[in-house]
Amino acid sequence: MDINKELAELKKRPDFADNVGMILIHNGVVRNWSRDEHSPVQSLEVIPDQKMVEAFRQEYLAKPGIWEILVEAKSGIFHPGDDLLYIIVAGDIRENVKAVLAEILDKIKGEAIGKKEILV
Repeated sequence: MDINKELAELKKRPDFADNVGMILIHNGVVRNWSRDEHSPVQSLEVIPDQKMVEAFRQEYLAKPGIWEILVEAKSGIFHPGDDLLYIIVAGDIRENVKAVLAEILDKIKGEAIGKKEILV
């Protein structure tokens, strides 16, 4: 996902200014250490359930004040520093947008993405 391009496209929509007062972006990257043991990570295999990701996107798009949600959940083998997951949430006010970004991120990471760390 080219974040700058996506933001420019969102801003071109005729109803953008009427509905958006905040845009939050999550850009998840591969760490070079494991969460549990802090062991060095060589690579990470990621398998997202794209249908579930889209179902969550639709669910959270219906929340009050949310105008648009874009998600790109990559699949494959990645190395430390590689981008894995992009989420853009655009909506009216920070209370709505912050909550939705946090919730959809946790849902996607917790339920829709399988991953396997390959340690050094």
